[in-house]
Amino acid sequence: MSHVEEFLTAEEENDIVAAIQEAEKNTSGEIRVHIEATAKMDHFSRAQQIFHFLKMDNTKDENGVLIYVAVDDKKFVIYGDSGIDHAVPKGFWDTTKDTIEAHFKNKNFKQGIVEGVLRAGKELQAHFPWDNNDINELSDAISKG
Repeated sequence: MSHVEEFLTAEEENDIVAAIQEAEKNTSGEIRVHIEATAKMDHFSRAQQIFHFLKMDNTKDENGVLIYVAVDDKKFVIYGDSGIDHAVPKGFWDTTKDTIEAHFKNKNFKQGIVEGVLRAGKELQAHFPWDNNDINELSDAISKG
């Protein structure tokens, strides 16, 4: 079994998907999680590649957020689309990053991702609130590479 498959149990993955669904109830933002063994390149650049591969740059308001995790590299990236970058202040993702990082340091990977997703949803809510016309534009499933 690969490190990616060992990283989270099926139940933990379900908890993350439930957190994504909960976070997206209050924002038009779209949140995805991608997990792979290693980036084999700069982690930010790899997160950008995955973001485009998952077609996260095709949302109506350009407000997709990817939480990218490279298990073997022990690295993660929070990557937001251009609509978010134009709407939020510098350092916008710092509290989300700090939340994930604190849990990862204690090997609480599922909890780090769940709380990171919920924090991201809360942060997005202020700039991209949900309204009755919103649809779920992207899958909530965890993708793996």
